[in-house]
Amino acid sequence: MKRSNTFEVVPQSDADEELLRRLLDASAALWNEINYERCENYVDPDGDVWDIGEYRGRYGGVLGASTVQQIGRKNREAWRSFFALKKKGAANGKPGFWGNAENGRDLRTYIRNTSYSIEWGEYSRLEILVGSDLKEEYGLGRQERLRLEIRGTPNWNEYDKQGRLELYYDETAQTFRAFQPVTIDNSRLARPLASEEAALDIGANNLVACTTTTGQQYLYEGRNLFERFRETTRRIAELQSKLRAGRYSSKQIRSLYRRRTRRRDHARDALSRNLIERLYDEGVSTVYVGDLTDVLETSWSMRTNAKTHNFWAFRAFINRLACTAEEFGITVEVRSEAWTSQECPNCGSTDRTTRHRDTLTCPCGFDGHADLVASETFLRRHNDVVRPMARPVRLKWNDHSWSASPRVCSNEERTNPQVASVGSA
Repeated sequence: MKRSNTFEVVPQSDADEELLRRLLDASAALWNEINYERCENYVDPDGDVWDIGEYRGRYGGVLGASTVQQIGRKNREAWRSFFALKKKGAANGKPGFWGNAENGRDLRTYIRNTSYSIEWGEYSRLEILVGSDLKEEYGLGRQERLRLEIRGTPNWNEYDKQGRLELYYDETAQTFRAFQPVTIDNSRLARPLASEEAALDIGANNLVACTTTTGQQYLYEGRNLFERFRETTRRIAELQSKLRAGRYSSKQIRSLYRRRTRRRDHARDALSRNLIERLYDEGVSTVYVGDLTDVLETSWSMRTNAKTHNFWAFRAFINRLACTAEEFGITVEVRSEAWTSQECPNCGSTDRTTRHRDTLTCPCGFDGHADLVASETFLRRHNDVVRPMARPVRLKWNDHSWSASPRVCSNEERTNPQVASVGSA
């Protein structure tokens, strides 16, 4: 099973940092040269994007032959992905460049699995291969590698095989980071504690509403996250409007894009792990997730679609959720959730109910939290054994983790006795 470790990389001296920057900058220059040649071949009727020159002689002394090979292989993978998407009619554009020398290149490289080593412990460290020219210039021995301190707690410090290391400079945080894919044996995975089930309602304002057969409910708020996402988007648009003719981006714009994506992905990944760990403790073995495809195409507003497609990235979230759930032996199943957000849990009506923001009301007298109602209704479609609901746990993002909020959900603040079906116990 594939998993990954991410961690911070810290050079031990100014010389080490300078060497590392030169290594990453040369990798970006190599990528750009290979990509430019492929772009030229792509528009040439007689050209072949797969037929490119030999770069090992020019870059091998700085990067090492294996890293030159990995950069070329990564670029080839990007072009294969482009052609696959183009065949499906979904390609957004050819593989891009990693900045330029004038405005600053994106410092990034890829190192073959046999060309680096990691030691975890009290003094964790990463050792990477560099070219012979850099070794001689910076006083490294012929068989010596660049040694760097690493910080962070690995998700997987015992694995069967390590993959290609991605090492890059994070301009926003002003630090070096690494991404290490690993393969682990399935026998190391957890097993479900029981056979309970849960259902998730994916929303625009509340990111996830969850109901379990044990009677527990969780609500992950998303308004503040989305507003910060929109603020960054507006800033990007403002900067783009000020670019001179012929330019489409800048170092600041690229930095904002990365910051926006990183914040979203951090919150999404943390939500997946927080939720799955809670469900594992509840004894959940199966999680049902609503398929939003039909809903997005037919009934949601443009603003809501923007939240789900651009900010929330529904498919990416499902993939992350399933990946995390696999570690705990939990199965994720995507099922239709049609009308769950409009169905009254008391009378079953879907055409008489009214939804306003977080509230669902019905002429029969029902008044409750719309997203929690939807997740409970969704769960009952797949499992009739659902216990009385406990008080929902409301969670908010604090830029680092999801924590329970002392504020109760809106349906708990109401006095209607029928709220008990989705709210207080």
